[in-house]
Amino acid sequence: MGSNKAMEDFIANMPNPDAIFQSWWPFLIAGAIGTIYGVRQWIRGPQCIGGANLKNKTVIITGASGCIGKAIAMNFARRGGKIVLAGRNEAEGKQTADDIRKETENMNVYFLKLDLNSFKSIQEFVEKFKKKEKSLHVLINNAGVMMCPKEKTEDGFDVQFQTNYLGPFLLTELLLDMLKESAPSRIINTTASAHNLGDIDFEDVNQEKGERTLGDMYAQSKLAVILHTFQLAERLKGTNVTCNVVNPGICNTDIYRHLPLKSKKFIRVSFAPFMWMLMKYAEDGAQISIYCATAEELAEVTGKHFKDCKEVPLTGKCMDPLLQEQLYRASLKWVKQAAETVDTDEKDKEEITSSTPKTDSDKKGQPAHSVMERVRL
Repeated sequence: MGSNKAMEDFIANMPNPDAIFQSWWPFLIAGAIGTIYGVRQWIRGPQCIGGANLKNKTVIITGASGCIGKAIAMNFARRGGKIVLAGRNEAEGKQTADDIRKETENMNVYFLKLDLNSFKSIQEFVEKFKKKEKSLHVLINNAGVMMCPKEKTEDGFDVQFQTNYLGPFLLTELLLDMLKESAPSRIINTTASAHNLGDIDFEDVNQEKGERTLGDMYAQSKLAVILHTFQLAERLKGTNVTCNVVNPGICNTDIYRHLPLKSKKFIRVSFAPFMWMLMKYAEDGAQISIYCATAEELAEVTGKHFKDCKEVPLTGKCMDPLLQEQLYRASLKWVKQAAETVDTDEKDKEEITSSTPKTDSDKKGQPAHSVMERVRL
């Protein structure tokens, strides 16, 4: 009797089906929310949920103080790797390393200062790293800038070109011996879809004579990254060191800080909903580098371009082996010229102070090799 009463009360309190279907708004709203969610997840791209454990593996990640670099480092730390965060902001870098150690309980995470706009800083970074570590299994050249104000680095190159390409080129070359000794190892470079619009002006790489835009300079640097990746992959065949290039996609990170979309408050606020909808999170952009660094099926894959956790073949000028070789030779020349300029400045300083006898401690403080002597040709 009591159960029948309870059942009657339950049925009596149920919503009227006829009343529900009198309006389509609940279904339209639910369908819209579901569609937005589905599109958003599609834009975010696939997530790398597998991959190898990184215990007893040493990894260098450039631009790791925040955004995509930090997301990569966090993932690798959880996999048990020894993670070296490379960046130019020492305070932010050390704080990021501390955050990752606390979050992952992996104490093998630390920061080393690296400014890709300075060949001297790159050389000092490599020297410090080689004193601290005996092996290197993964090098992720993640750092980059986009359409920043036009200026030259201390080495005489456009900031975008040196930060995005020439600095990582020198860093990679100086670490090749260690990567080979630690094989199997992997090199992962970072490009962007803008490479399709790029051209390498070998006679005027800083675009001092032409009227090319900041966007053109950015595209040139990203094309150079791909050309170098494919040339290096060919050069490293038989060494068990792979080299691939990744495109993280359009991510809502600080790389756009020089564009009106980020630098102008009114535009930033106005477009915030669209940016949320149409751009990936930093964690999403990190997935492709994580995949290429840890996927066991890619252990012997080299000289390929990846996006959204899959290989995406490229065509056009970036596949030209003659252009790849030309850029490699030109890059060696550019680095050498910059090194010679530094050596000349040092000689001038020595002439000024030549009247002062050098002590043994002074001689011990001199660098053993120039930048070019450290590059393995």
